[in-house]
Amino acid sequence: MKFTQLPFHENVLKGISNAGFEDCTKVQEKVLPISLENKDLMVQSKTGSGKTAVYLLTIMQRIAIAIENNEPLPKALIVAPTRELAVQIKQDAKLLSSNIKLKVGVFYGGVGYEKQEKALKDCDIFVGTPGRLLDFQKSRKIDFKQFDMFVLDEADRMFDMGFYPDVQKMFSLLRDKKHIQTMLFSATLSVRVRNLAWSYMSEPVEIEVEPEEICVDKIDQELYHVAKDEKFQLFLYLMQRENCDNALIFTNTKAKAVEIAKRLTLNGYTTKYLMGDMSQSKRLNTISRMKDGNIKFLVATDVAARGIQIDDLQLVINYDIPEDFENYVHRIGRTARAGKTGKAITLACEEYIYGLEPIEKYIEMKIPVKWVEEEDFLSIEDKSKNLKFRDLVSEKEYASKKGRNTNSRNSKPYTKNNDRNKRKPYNSQDKKVSKASSTPRSQQPRNNYKKKDPINKNRKSYKEIQRLTLEERLNYYKQQYGNPEINKHPNPVKKPNAPLEKGQRPAKVSLEQNKTPVIKKSKNSTKNAPKEKIGFFKKLFSKFSKK
Repeated sequence: MKFTQLPFHENVLKGISNAGFEDCTKVQEKVLPISLENKDLMVQSKTGSGKTAVYLLTIMQRIAIAIENNEPLPKALIVAPTRELAVQIKQDAKLLSSNIKLKVGVFYGGVGYEKQEKALKDCDIFVGTPGRLLDFQKSRKIDFKQFDMFVLDEADRMFDMGFYPDVQKMFSLLRDKKHIQTMLFSATLSVRVRNLAWSYMSEPVEIEVEPEEICVDKIDQELYHVAKDEKFQLFLYLMQRENCDNALIFTNTKAKAVEIAKRLTLNGYTTKYLMGDMSQSKRLNTISRMKDGNIKFLVATDVAARGIQIDDLQLVINYDIPEDFENYVHRIGRTARAGKTGKAITLACEEYIYGLEPIEKYIEMKIPVKWVEEEDFLSIEDKSKNLKFRDLVSEKEYASKKGRNTNSRNSKPYTKNNDRNKRKPYNSQDKKVSKASSTPRSQQPRNNYKKKDPINKNRKSYKEIQRLTLEERLNYYKQQYGNPEINKHPNPVKKPNAPLEKGQRPAKVSLEQNKTPVIKKSKNSTKNAPKEKIGFFKKLFSKFSKK
């Protein structure tokens, strides 16, 4: 179906044409005819299916009709779980509204209130995250009764992040459900999502369009088994072999994301990292530069798995297998958007191999296993070889990734009156205070290890792992990297013995090598057995009786 076949206002159609859209996606074809009738909706649709355009075009249709009839413009509120998604929605709204005069404001936390308060004036479409929107409502900057349309985007994601009470609060602040159009979009329509819809929406129409796991069909997936020590070397080889214009690389930890980004930069790749504890300005700047093409490769944690849209993303690499099987779909879903094809490569090492089986059950397919000749990827020059984490990352970045908080309530600021500074060593000879001179650990020379090869720790090589079957490989991982059993400890922790009674000596224990302990009874154990307690008067009279 084409957009021209739908009853859109001519100014809305011009905006669609200027944006370069002609044909509707499946979700747009199913939902738009119903949403244009001002009905409430709850829609299950995968990420990247074009659902953002559904509610934006519905809102713009009502605004265009109001402008033509010289009526007050309807107000719309769009709630998103993340700041990145909120910014993306605003950009899409500006793109589609090129022929309609309206004002779009975006509101999220992590930045100051002053600029966003100015954007509240004469705003037609409000886009924001739950926390900041409720902050403005409490300060009476936003009146929720003014809205004629209410949209929840990625509702399941919002609830997973703990925003369920905030969403309920916003629903209670809106006008009566019969006088407002509500549209809810979610990757999965769970019981919680349905209960919310039926509680606060007016006879919502339920539409399911392609569950999210189906989107992996158009993605060329590859899986490589590799030891942890050779993982980055194989990763460099794959980057050189693919020779792609852009790629999104996922890791499971923030420290690993920083490390991989630094190593790629040293090897000549324009790379940045993205994670949750970055400042808002840096995060938005990094995403913007990635979309503009100034940054070719982005290393991210799962905070970037949903809500970030990068057009024509060619490659997604899972440097670490995700620990949550659903995150695998969210990660590789960044490529092959809007019907396009893409490629996803996953590296399976001993650290995260146990997450593979749940992923394959979830996507209902075995990820094709590929192998590379060991000589090929080991011949790749790694300019970051043998560099440790502290050599790659500055002290400031290293401290933040270790979770140090200098602004903690329990931390004492460095002042002249601090008790620690008053305690100074005293020299009796010259009566002068000696100053302790030492080099901080982070500044000590660490060049000795650079001439040494990394420790192998008796791990199998890439070629040896390649020869093993999947069952043998899992057994090897369990033996080499599994949790240590109790019998592996030469000196297991003993339970404390019962307390000795008065006059009793502890039993002697002789340990023979490779034998169980043999307990020998003490000779004096019977002699020193505890005697029956005798009262004072009985003891006194017993002395006289003996005499």
